[in-house]
Amino acid sequence: MSEQKALRVGPSGIEVAYERFGDPGAPPVLLVMGLAAQMHGWHEGFCAELVARGVQVVRFDNRDTGLSSHFPHGPVPDMAAALAGDASSASYTLSDMAADTLGLADALGWDGAHLVGASLGGAIAQTAAIEHPDRVRSLTTVMSTTGDTSVGQARPEMLGAFAGPPAVTRQEVIDRMVRVSRAAGSPGFPFDEAEVAARAGRAHDRSYDPPGVLRQAVAALASGDRTELLRALDLPTLVIHGADDPMCDVSGGRATAAAVPGAELLVIEGMGHSLPRALWPVFADRITGFVHHAESERGNA
Repeated sequence: MSEQKALRVGPSGIEVAYERFGDPGAPPVLLVMGLAAQMHGWHEGFCAELVARGVQVVRFDNRDTGLSSHFPHGPVPDMAAALAGDASSASYTLSDMAADTLGLADALGWDGAHLVGASLGGAIAQTAAIEHPDRVRSLTTVMSTTGDTSVGQARPEMLGAFAGPPAVTRQEVIDRMVRVSRAAGSPGFPFDEAEVAARAGRAHDRSYDPPGVLRQAVAALASGDRTELLRALDLPTLVIHGADDPMCDVSGGRATAAAVPGAELLVIEGMGHSLPRALWPVFADRITGFVHHAESERGNA
């Protein structure tokens, strides 16, 4: 299905670009992408794996990415201050991004959805479950963390991948994405440089907004530690994390699973901060099996 745009979404009344796959009568799954990543971070082939297992899927651009609404008129994001504890430059928080997510569900005519979030998208999905538990049928977080700064930290070697002058030209943006993706990727699985480069070029051509990335990052820092709030969740939760994730250490996934009562934890050897093609069937089996079980339990309640 081609990309569409929902208007006046959520309390902020934003525009959200999205794409929908699968049978409209199947259990609804919202895929929430991470920092700076557009909807195509959820590969079409991965979406097809999910749909083949009996769910409908919607992927979308978060605010400040892709073709959804951007917020250039807010405060200038100050990452250094936010890292030091002063988040006054935040244009919004994860609560706003969670409200966008469920606002899209409203626009789609869904009374609720199964949320699957990757990296920052996992934090957004967690926030949606915490603040709107009646709208979230199940929660799956992938390579994400709790907001507790003592867990889920990046390894020091990741800093080198981000070093250097800002990327300005299209080719510089592509080269930077390839470098960062290689450093953050999954050492146990092949790295597809051509695929990463093609998707980076596609993302650049749709929308390139570096300040928007900083606004999202400051929003995450402004939202704090969710650990105690996660302890109060009462909904099916699946946590997937790579044992070799250099961007968000596996301690973040373990902490998430430990915080949510009854959460299932799947740690995958050789997986880093990426969704390697070889693992798509594994992810799809676990996620859709989890969704169908949650639907069955919901029907019996």
